[in-house]
Amino acid sequence: MAAGALWGLTFVAPRMVGHFGMVDITAARFAVFGAISGLAVFARPAAVRWPNGQQALAALGLSVLGFSGYYLLLAFGIAAAGTEVPSLIIGTIPVWMMLLGRPAGLRMRALLPGLVLTGAGIALMIWGAWSAQHGAGGDSGNGARFGWGIALALCSMASWTVYGLLNAKWLQRHAELNATDWANWLGIATGLGALLLWLVAGNDVATLQSQPDGMLFIWIALAGGFGSSWLATILWNIASQRLSASLCGQLIVSETLFALLYSFVWDGRWPQATEWVAALLFVLGILASIKAHR
Repeated sequence: MAAGALWGLTFVAPRMVGHFGMVDITAARFAVFGAISGLAVFARPAAVRWPNGQQALAALGLSVLGFSGYYLLLAFGIAAAGTEVPSLIIGTIPVWMMLLGRPAGLRMRALLPGLVLTGAGIALMIWGAWSAQHGAGGDSGNGARFGWGIALALCSMASWTVYGLLNAKWLQRHAELNATDWANWLGIATGLGALLLWLVAGNDVATLQSQPDGMLFIWIALAGGFGSSWLATILWNIASQRLSASLCGQLIVSETLFALLYSFVWDGRWPQATEWVAALLFVLGILASIKAHR
């Protein structure tokens, strides 16, 4: 739950500093993640357990699926479609993790109520956002942009789902790994990837310095790198070692609920009627899935 609350902050960050490039936002957050992980490792040199070749490759691959690649897709999706719909799409990760990582003996029929409720909630939220956009005089170009944002959010959801399943299996097969050590290795791998991403596709330093709200950008990068990445990853690794992948995945619902809360606070408004109903359907769907799992 705590990891979900920290992850929820990342949904409003692209909107808070949207005039910065999405690559720059992603690279800054994960460069901080890598720097903190590196400091945590070298602060205790006597206790360092360096990964072997297999572990290093696993950390690099998982860092792309669960961090840099995932968030880059999500940031572009939020920029195109807003916060609410992408956050609900990401919120279906618990269902996908249950379907793909469900224990033996759990029948698909038991999962249908949760799937129907969750699908109805997402469809209602997308319909509400689409109607609001066209009701405000949106043109076909805006509609295409909204659809592109949904597609990117779906790709982001798929990326993190694969990460969640593979990371849980890896940690459970390697019980000797310390959750904090593994988070630091993932952080260093992610930080290196973020620097490469920025060098290839990011804006130069002079362009970044010329943007307004530079200090806000720095604070968001620090908060995202420390809280939403390093600390949240440690909390999630501990949970992944103690819970099954399907059950642990259910708790990601907290990420979606906090993301919606932060979005409404940032917009300074109460949810509309369709948003209330969609969120209610979404929560009921997740609760139905948890009940089926039990």
